[in-house]
Amino acid sequence: MTSMTVLHGESFLSHRAIGCTDNLPVEDDAALVEQDMPTADPVGRDLLVEVRAVSVNPIDVKQRRSAPTDGFRVLGFDAAGVVRAVGGDARRFEVGDEVMYAGQLNRDGSNQELQLVDERIVGRAPKDLSWAERAALPLTSLTAFEALTDSLGLTEESEGTILVNGATGGVGTAMLQLLEALFPTVTVIATASSAEKADLVRSLGAEHTVDHTGDLAEQVLQVAPGGVDWMFTSKSGGRGSVFADLMKPRGHIVAIDEIEDVTDLMALKSKAITWHWESMFVRPLFQTDQEITRQHEILEQVADLADEGRIRPVMEDVLRPISAQTLREAHRRVESGRTVGKIALEGWERDE
Repeated sequence: MTSMTVLHGESFLSHRAIGCTDNLPVEDDAALVEQDMPTADPVGRDLLVEVRAVSVNPIDVKQRRSAPTDGFRVLGFDAAGVVRAVGGDARRFEVGDEVMYAGQLNRDGSNQELQLVDERIVGRAPKDLSWAERAALPLTSLTAFEALTDSLGLTEESEGTILVNGATGGVGTAMLQLLEALFPTVTVIATASSAEKADLVRSLGAEHTVDHTGDLAEQVLQVAPGGVDWMFTSKSGGRGSVFADLMKPRGHIVAIDEIEDVTDLMALKSKAITWHWESMFVRPLFQTDQEITRQHEILEQVADLADEGRIRPVMEDVLRPISAQTLREAHRRVESGRTVGKIALEGWERDE
């Protein structure tokens, strides 16, 4: 069903979207293309959000590479925008509210002018951040928050030492700030491969830095002779024995990357180390009301922290406007693996 949506004073039945129809390399102009989509009415708990900004994450690149070839697929997860319509059962937001969210795997993505999204995974947008900064917060903050609390079980009373391996990425920079703001008695060691990156992670709350391109276990044990209690990692492949050396017995590791050979993790068994996987998409995908609503609650807390100046996304760049061309450029840079912080896109080019 299509609706007559009013946007910038203009009513229309469709809107622009950017997506893919084939698994093409990012250098190909057809890797991401623009099409018109019908604008649907929100029903149930859905909101219809006018997307003002989006950001690109590694999951966007993975989705583009594995896109089905039987139709047009709208990509994108992180977004910030304005609520333009609400479903009949929606009760958390009203038309005109400014919001942010990270979306879900089994619905059309955020790379479109108007998006339907379940209000239970939406949070209010921080007051003093730009649209691009707002769009850079949700996915990484949710991932970091869930990793620390759900997987590692940290509370504000927790004492011990954590290693953040992958500290200059989007999730890593969010995690350092959450550790500083919410877990003040946890000692933080962060990886950094240059003096510039070491300065960055220290500015975000890390007390110690180690160079992951060197002997990681030796450096960590110099800081924490008995090993660390917890570890977050986005760079895990082939490092099971290294991780076993630097962890305390019965420690906990949470990972967000993919491992080709899981037998490598058998090195952790001798110390009874627990391995956790984190994916912020689990709650929206396997939803119960209590579980999925937890993401709304986390984003509301993140917005409060941002308003207090205690968390802010580390930005690599902001591209304008949102278009197939600028999205291809953002994908290319994220795919390179050399970005520090987030790449966001802001604003749509308006027809004259």
